[in-house]
Amino acid sequence: MKVCDYEYDADKLKLRINCMGCLYGASIEDFEECMGRVIDRILELKKVRTVVLAKNREYEYDYEQVKLLREIANVIEELIRGKIISRKNLGGEECERCYPGRLQKLQYIILDLMRRDPIGAYVECVREIRRTNIKMKKAVSKKCYNCILLYKANALDVIKKKLEATKIIQFAMPHLSGYHIGDRSLYREIFLPSVRPNFMLTRYMLTLPERGKSIDRYKVRDSIVEIFKVPDSAQYFYHIIPPEFKLPEEQYAVLDAARRYMAEHKPKEAEFVRTKDIREVFFSIGKDMIREMADKQGVSLTLKEIETLATILTRYTAGLGVLELLLADEKIQDIYINSPVETQPILVYHQDWEECKTNLIPSMEDAEAWATRLRIQSGRPLDEANPVLDTELMIPGGRARFCIITRTLSPYGIGFAIRRHRDKPWTLPLFIKSRMLNPLGAGLLSFLIDGMVSLLIAGGRGAGKTSMMGSLMLEMLPKTRIVVIEDTLELPVDQLRELHYNIERLKSRSVITRIETEMPADEALRTALRLGDSALIVGEVRSLEAKALYEAMRIGALSNVVAGTIHGESAYGVYDRVVNDLGVPTTSFKATDIIPICKSLRSADGLHRFRRVTEITEIRKEWEKNPLKEEAFVNLMEYSGKEDTLKPTDTFVNGESEILNRISSYVKEWSGNWEAVWENINLRAKIKQTIVELSEKLNKPEILEAEWVVKSNQKFHLIQEELRKETGAAEPDEVYQKWLEWFKSLLRM
Repeated sequence: MKVCDYEYDADKLKLRINCMGCLYGASIEDFEECMGRVIDRILELKKVRTVVLAKNREYEYDYEQVKLLREIANVIEELIRGKIISRKNLGGEECERCYPGRLQKLQYIILDLMRRDPIGAYVECVREIRRTNIKMKKAVSKKCYNCILLYKANALDVIKKKLEATKIIQFAMPHLSGYHIGDRSLYREIFLPSVRPNFMLTRYMLTLPERGKSIDRYKVRDSIVEIFKVPDSAQYFYHIIPPEFKLPEEQYAVLDAARRYMAEHKPKEAEFVRTKDIREVFFSIGKDMIREMADKQGVSLTLKEIETLATILTRYTAGLGVLELLLADEKIQDIYINSPVETQPILVYHQDWEECKTNLIPSMEDAEAWATRLRIQSGRPLDEANPVLDTELMIPGGRARFCIITRTLSPYGIGFAIRRHRDKPWTLPLFIKSRMLNPLGAGLLSFLIDGMVSLLIAGGRGAGKTSMMGSLMLEMLPKTRIVVIEDTLELPVDQLRELHYNIERLKSRSVITRIETEMPADEALRTALRLGDSALIVGEVRSLEAKALYEAMRIGALSNVVAGTIHGESAYGVYDRVVNDLGVPTTSFKATDIIPICKSLRSADGLHRFRRVTEITEIRKEWEKNPLKEEAFVNLMEYSGKEDTLKPTDTFVNGESEILNRISSYVKEWSGNWEAVWENINLRAKIKQTIVELSEKLNKPEILEAEWVVKSNQKFHLIQEELRKETGAAEPDEVYQKWLEWFKSLLRM
């Protein structure tokens, strides 16, 4: 495409002008030539909603900004159509002698200056009116007076009135004192394009929010993130500046040349499915291409600069582009891209600032590329016959679950909901630090997992059920065989495998997408029962697998942990869902031992959310029809809103829990000795609390992570075994002291 040629998308009403090689820049607000060129195209095409000026960066002006230019174009068109610039309109040739140069002045204002600088055209028009007023006073004859008056009334006043009706002039009028024609400062306040390097599809709003106050700033790898509080808005603004926006112009040129070459590489299908493989291929090719293009263009690059450019190139070719920047931010928990995608920015849920609007606006090309990549990598369809895709993806810096919708379910096309998971699994000490539960609650759950109970973690969406399940899996010893069944891979199986866990993962058919080539969840669960003596973990209980799960609970009672997550706001809510919605027989529900409830709570002002475990409930077995009326649901711990913590109930403190007593009855040292059970639970709580305290004291957040927690749990069990062999009993104080000595030695304290 030649310099200043344009492309016009009649469906999207998008005008794209090629500014590569242009002597001037590529922004309307900075260069009058660009403004004139755009207004010419608007006059030619009539219907334009979006304008893109493409050079090394692409400057995109949305509908509201293009509408301002259309107003100016309409004024020009109306003035030309109204034959303002004609001798007849100005009194004929006879008036030329009284005020020579009138036509040339009007041509300059309307046909030249108004295209390039409408504010300047207005100022020049006002100044010309002043000059005509002076000339009228000095008119040598009545005829000349009338000619000058005609020029003013039929031309200048008309131009002034029409321009004053436009929003650009209305904005500029209070600031015109001392205005110099050619000054672009006012345009920089009016036109705020979204900008992107021309190898990207996503638009960035580089301009900070008006009157926004910066309240947080941090780095995510090479990107700068800043959080703004916007006046009169309950929503914060998440502003990110990626490294690609800080590159010198010559590096942009190298990057774009390499991208065009990379677009010709066609990976094999197997490569494309294996994300890690294709990234490595593209990164390797990218480094070579960047070196080659830099040499051709005479650009000197260091090894670090080459790797930086190759990383950016890989992100926008083999990766997910801007989504990778967001998923690399550990403080982001959810990402929402609502349809229609091009009309609104990406929204995120931030760990500290909750719901935030971002400065990122994806294009339809972005959305389609992401959907295609996820469809291929998941092996699941996404089309009008299958308008939902539920899948997961690992990328550098993040692991996420994607739910994509498209037509026919979504009338406006593709939309995304993305749940970001931690790179590392959640642990009970991490939950203690974040106050989701207290040390005693953590100690109780740890004890129950060792007691091999049947457990359902319940809560609403985003309440932390899956994260809690991951933390409880870490309470099992690595030698325990674990079989995990999920339709969407969210549990931290890969991380547990790296920690040398004996773990097997099964993937079942999604109840939403219902892919025929995948095994239904109930069949997958029954298959799991044939895979040896194992703890059984179900990612989420949704449908027919509920019956198979309860079959597993009855078979696995007191031999191994059987656990899952389920949507429910209370123990009775879980019962209602399992029995009435999922069709599990009432008596089968008795196989459930424990139901911890996770909830996302709101502050009194309604602006803030926080996650808490609000109940740990045991299910008693002596009931017939209605467990609620027959008092089968007994809370061991309850959440106190006033104290913002879990509180033990009298049932728990007094040793009246049937589940805990059942567990203790099978252990020689605990049988009939509630005091020993209580001390063991508190010992576990004390150890986890100590880990949190030492982490804060030594500024070592890494000791809260899975690797340290698994080592701690194993050492805890080994110390107990060692003391029992030596003394016949494992006294809690002695266990704690030995554990503390070991842990401090590990920390080299």
